[in-house]
Amino acid sequence: MTLLPRSLYGRLLATALIATLAALAFAAFAIGSVLDRFVMHGLDDRLDAQIAVLAQAIRPDGAIDRSRLILAAPYDDPRSGWGWRVDASGRTIASPTPPDLDAMEARPPFPDGPPFARHHRDRDDPQALDWRDRDGPRHARSLMLATPAGPVRITASAPRAIVDRPLRAAMLPLLGSLLLLGVALTIATLVQLRIGLRPLKAMRESLTAIRAGKAAALPADQPSELAPLATEINALLAENTAALANARGHVANLAHGLKTPLATLALALPPHDPDGRLREQVDRIDRAVRHHLGRARAATPGGALRVATPLAPVLADLTDALARIHADRGVTARVEIAPDLSVAVDRQDLDELIGNLLDNGWRWAASRIAVTATVGSDARFARLCIEDDGIGIAPELRGAACAAVQRLDERGDGHGFGLSIAYELATLYGGTLTLESASLGGLAAIVELPQSLQTSHSSGV
Repeated sequence: MTLLPRSLYGRLLATALIATLAALAFAAFAIGSVLDRFVMHGLDDRLDAQIAVLAQAIRPDGAIDRSRLILAAPYDDPRSGWGWRVDASGRTIASPTPPDLDAMEARPPFPDGPPFARHHRDRDDPQALDWRDRDGPRHARSLMLATPAGPVRITASAPRAIVDRPLRAAMLPLLGSLLLLGVALTIATLVQLRIGLRPLKAMRESLTAIRAGKAAALPADQPSELAPLATEINALLAENTAALANARGHVANLAHGLKTPLATLALALPPHDPDGRLREQVDRIDRAVRHHLGRARAATPGGALRVATPLAPVLADLTDALARIHADRGVTARVEIAPDLSVAVDRQDLDELIGNLLDNGWRWAASRIAVTATVGSDARFARLCIEDDGIGIAPELRGAACAAVQRLDERGDGHGFGLSIAYELATLYGGTLTLESASLGGLAAIVELPQSLQTSHSSGV
């Protein structure tokens, strides 16, 4: 299981956000480190200046000349936290708040760091010291001087807050600026992804147009990264179109080649077919031939699958015609159809599909037929439901009723070959035909056919 999102947009966005956060965190750390070194360097310079002043009070023999000791601000204020001390020959002279040598912890004066943070120091430079007392963290600089009377140690200290306060004051606006920078980078990333992935969305829309029959191939003006993919897809579409045309030609030629021998056979049958069984088989073969001819016609590239046939005129024509044909049965039909509903089915095939279902309903309805046409649960399909109040079909026989060359009426259930023709045509166009129990009490034939994405309508064949 991968933690990355499934979409390219999500993956690129997640990667960009992680990289942005890492870069901002590194920037905050690096800038904070540089600021710390810069402010600390300024404090060290002040302490070193005090050490240099105190060093002037050390005579060559190692004694301390008190007249040269200067107790200037802020070292003269016990509350300031600044202090100094001089340790020489067992004697100590210090300010009101001297550094605590026992608590000090030595550290390298300038640890390794980036080149811009390093400063050249002589070996005799003061050493940096840090410790904590009751007033908080403190920082000091200490210098050892060699004299004939022995080593002399000069130490100057200051509160660590002298460094921490300006650092905190500087880090707050710095972090705010980095946060604003992160927001700006995130917005820029979103804009970049939307612009960068737009060609993929355009390619998807082009493929939808090809499927709907509005285009035959992907546009050639693709970005360099997508151009090879578009070329391969166009080549595949061309190969599929050629293969489909070739297969359709073979089916059509075979079907046409059978029609003439079938017609001749039908004319020669009567003297040799007293009970009509042979004639029945010839009719079955003829129906299969006509069906596959229609299938070959519908599969023509750029043909029937790409037209838009409105449902309302088809239903109106068929219900009017069947009402006159079956006027003696006294069946009434109620038709409800959503406006502007069209399907991607050839008009002639749609007439045959719906005509078979309506005729089947009219033959076996007791008194009522209900026809409704709406948009399906999948908005890409139109849903047509034809119900009657007849005897219906047993659930276990409904699959057989839709099987090709299967006639349930021969076994006494009263349903004919039209259901299988309707099933084949619906499947041919990427739709479905299901048989269910009707709310009127009889059979409900439910057809789902793909809606047309075109605005123009087919007027028929």
